[in-house]
Amino acid sequence: MLTIVVCVGSSCHVRGSDAVAEALERLLAQEGLAGRVELVGSFCMDACSMGVSVRVGDKVFSGITPEGAEQFFYTEIKPRISQVPDDGLGKGVL
Repeated sequence: MLTIVVCVGSSCHVRGSDAVAEALERLLAQEGLAGRVELVGSFCMDACSMGVSVRVGDKVFSGITPEGAEQFFYTEIKPRISQVPDDGLGKGVL
C-alpha cells in the first residue's frame, strides 16, 4: 500500500492543505484507487516556506496548491500507485 501524507501544520493549512487533501481523496475515489492508498495528515514536514507539502512514499513534494492538486495526482501519485502490486482485493501489497 502506498502512503500519501499531506502536511496539515499551520503554514500548510493556511495555504490550502485541506483542499489539497480533499482533491486527492476525490481523485483516488474517482480512479478506483482508494483501497490501494493510505491518505493521512501530518504536522510540520519542515518545508513551511514552500507551500503545502505532500509525501508520496519516501519522496516529499512542496508547493502543492489546491489548483495544482489534480495535475500533481496524475503526474506524481498515479504512476507510483501503478507500481504497487494489487492483491486482488483492491489493496496494494508490498
